Amino acid sequence: MRFKALILLSLFIFVSCKTYTIPTDSFKEQFTKTEQFETKEVQINNPLLYGNLSYKANNIKNLVVRDKEGNFLTIPNSPSLEMRITHKNGKRYIFYFDTVVLENDILKASRSRFIPSLTKSIPLDSISKIEVQEGGKNFKYKN
Repeated sequence: MRFKALILLSLFIFVSCKTYTIPTDSFKEQFTKTEQFETKEVQINNPLLYGNLSYKANNIKNLVVRDKEGNFLTIPNSPSLEMRITHKNGKRYIFYFDTVVLENDILKASRSRFIPSLTKSIPLDSISKIEVQEGGKNFKYKN
């Protein structure tokens, strides 16, 4: 009985996460706006332990994305929003969207909240696909 419930819960979580895409040119345009380029210090709750986590986050308030039907939508940035980058060679990387910055056509982002030095830099011209989805993690801004 528990096994069936676990499978149903997993299936519900997997199916309920909406995935959106961002065309590379749209991504670049959204990240090169002067007022959104700077980062800010933020704090989020630590769902594993008591206390907060601090890190530098981008200043993007909302993100323009495309749904499966090709419609453009605006979604709010949040600490649980995840971004999946697919290279032209098929390799994939997952980041937290609010840590993503674009510097000189190089995407830089953090792969972990708990190990802030675990970052990756990817040339924008080597990216074939950018996807975002609400990761369902219990991260919330404290400030």
